[in-house]
Amino acid sequence: MYRLNCSTLALQTPFKDQRNCPAILHHCILQKGGPRFQVLTPLNFISKTWSFQVRLQSTTAATNIVLKQGGMSGKRTFKGPRTKQPSRASQPSLEEDLMQCIAYATADQYHLPTLCHDLIAHGFSEIKEFPRDASNVLVMGTDNSAKPYDSGTIFFFREGSVVFWNVEDKTMKTTMKILEQHEIQPYEVALVYWENEEINYTVGEGHSKLRHGVFLFNEELDYEQVILEKFAFSNALSLSVKLAIWEVTLDSFVESIQSIPEMLKSGQRVKLSRADVMQKIGELFSLRHCINLSSDLLITPDFYWDREDLELLYDKTCQFLNINRRVKVVNEKLQHCTELTDLMRNHLSEKHSLRLEWMIVVLITIEVMFELARVIF
Repeated sequence: MYRLNCSTLALQTPFKDQRNCPAILHHCILQKGGPRFQVLTPLNFISKTWSFQVRLQSTTAATNIVLKQGGMSGKRTFKGPRTKQPSRASQPSLEEDLMQCIAYATADQYHLPTLCHDLIAHGFSEIKEFPRDASNVLVMGTDNSAKPYDSGTIFFFREGSVVFWNVEDKTMKTTMKILEQHEIQPYEVALVYWENEEINYTVGEGHSKLRHGVFLFNEELDYEQVILEKFAFSNALSLSVKLAIWEVTLDSFVESIQSIPEMLKSGQRVKLSRADVMQKIGELFSLRHCINLSSDLLITPDFYWDREDLELLYDKTCQFLNINRRVKVVNEKLQHCTELTDLMRNHLSEKHSLRLEWMIVVLITIEVMFELARVIF
């Protein structure tokens, strides 16, 4: 006999609590002779429903574990976040006036002049009260803030990252759609939304700081100073999301060459042409250039040299996001990949030299045979 526990409720008879619950709930039993319905009391209904919810929650939890471990077949499973996430136990409760700051890296670069013109045409306002030495960023304001405690602010960095401060979801989606038209070498959409950074912030007493994974702004500061402090925090967040994209790119590169050491170890022939090896070397050096030369991951930007208070906020955020340690790990992986590609290039060079030597030997042998034939005959 097969059993199925289900709870059916007459649609025309709603109820609010179990005291007014009518006895129109049934226990359905499927068996070979056909279905048989049994009237349930409110107490039995509660127990049946509770057992069903427990089974449903356990099944959902098991499904989530399977998806996290193995993923869907045929699709790539992204790895977990690499950044240091704040402890849930130390975060303030949701009853406090917390606002959200979220950062994305969407492309290699943005074209800021045309982006500014397009955003102004869609109702955004440019915040011009900003130092001129921060030429790589565009700061825009919006009236569509998520919470009334602070105005909505958006930072667009030329290096291809955007940071939203207290911006409602609808406006955020609109901004991302506008941003797509001004991107240079955009990233995959799934990768953009996976490798993001979300940090809450609030306004209170005392100096501005990063405490327990939450940005705290001094409520007595003027608007211009708050924008500068938001820029310092946003600068560190933008570096973190860009580094996360490069980490995924490096992981993909490592996966593409991970079979080479095993093939060399087993004595198999490596099926890579000279052009393939040179392409791998080009990808590797391009990634090293982005991380170590064209970004501010190794040094503190010049903007903070005469602004010690902002530099302190920037350094604290970078330390919280483990940027220095992550850059060190990435460079160690890059060094290992460089050694492997150099080994492959030397191997192909030796094969090419050996082939030329054999060709010379064969040509000399043919010439000797012709000389012998001329002498004999």
